[in-house]
Amino acid sequence: MSNLVRIAPGALTIGRPLPWDVYDADGNVLLCQGYVIQTDSQLEQLFERGRFEPRVIEVPQEDDEASGDEADCNPFANYPGYLHGLEKALASTAAGEPEARKHFQDLAYALEQACIKAPDSALALVHLYSVGPTIHEQIIFYAILCQLIARQFGLDEQRIPTLTEAALSANLALVPVADKLNAFNKVLSTEQRNVIRKHPQRSIRALNAVGIDNNLLFTIIAQHHEQADGRGYPDGLSGADIRPESEILALAERYVAMITKRAYRKRMNVTAARKLIASLADGTFRPALPKALLHILGEYPPGTLVRLENNEVGVITRRPLRARGPFVQAVFDPSGNSYEKPLERDTSMSGFNVLAIEEPDIIPSMDFSQMWGYRVDVPSR
Repeated sequence: MSNLVRIAPGALTIGRPLPWDVYDADGNVLLCQGYVIQTDSQLEQLFERGRFEPRVIEVPQEDDEASGDEADCNPFANYPGYLHGLEKALASTAAGEPEARKHFQDLAYALEQACIKAPDSALALVHLYSVGPTIHEQIIFYAILCQLIARQFGLDEQRIPTLTEAALSANLALVPVADKLNAFNKVLSTEQRNVIRKHPQRSIRALNAVGIDNNLLFTIIAQHHEQADGRGYPDGLSGADIRPESEILALAERYVAMITKRAYRKRMNVTAARKLIASLADGTFRPALPKALLHILGEYPPGTLVRLENNEVGVITRRPLRARGPFVQAVFDPSGNSYEKPLERDTSMSGFNVLAIEEPDIIPSMDFSQMWGYRVDVPSR
């Protein structure tokens, strides 16, 4: 595999799943996506020996026959492609290249297809990788949540692609410093606060510089830190003066921040995050938006680890369907031993009810594609 590249320092973290397969220099698989790094020694070895394959998202042309096969839209297999596509879009923007808009559009389309064809898997991606995501990963999560919230809210389908592009580009001015800010455990300086407050306008200028001229896109970005109660920035807008798309993006960012670990605070579990989201219907957002997000998440969103009534531990893979579910793939038996192959449980059945959310310091290694039932093709070499 001639296109393998070295793993950059900081790209991997102890306690969170590998975002892609890791190879050695000869193209042999060392560790599969979903494996969780346990020690500093493992991490050092991966940075020394490990390689990964940047995956390119294939976007069908207008005359291509559309595929209805959900297996062709596996968010887990495509995750490296999403990250690579975002890096390419951001790099093109920074370099002033007019191709930047197409890169954002292609990525927005790929994420749209994932959210339409495989919404449970797309939502699971957000939760499985939320332990300590990089800024690039957070941006992908924003776009996924925007897609799901917008449809539940009933936003005009014609406006959802622009909202998704806004989710992918609104924070591009913050990208160079975001990971450092998240790792900062002291009070922010005036200069740091100014960088944060000015990033919407700076992102708009960067997009405009590569030839993008879309008033809806720019308005969504400009307003995504405004609040319905007038306490947002930069203009202190309130109520109906703020576009619903901007509030959807703000809500997506707020939720990801809640479930993400920061240097200055622990991450919330989904139960605590749901309670806080519910409280945002009191005037911080249009009441229908937090309700839409709560409906999407359900009590136990896909990607959440839970303990069952029979003492098995597993991960939520599918939300409830009519009177059944949510559905779990059990990974540990009642004695705490790993199952050789995960077992599906319907938590609406006696003995398999959800007892509690599990919050391990290090989540177990899992084969995500297998657990969500995707066909996985072995790459040719």
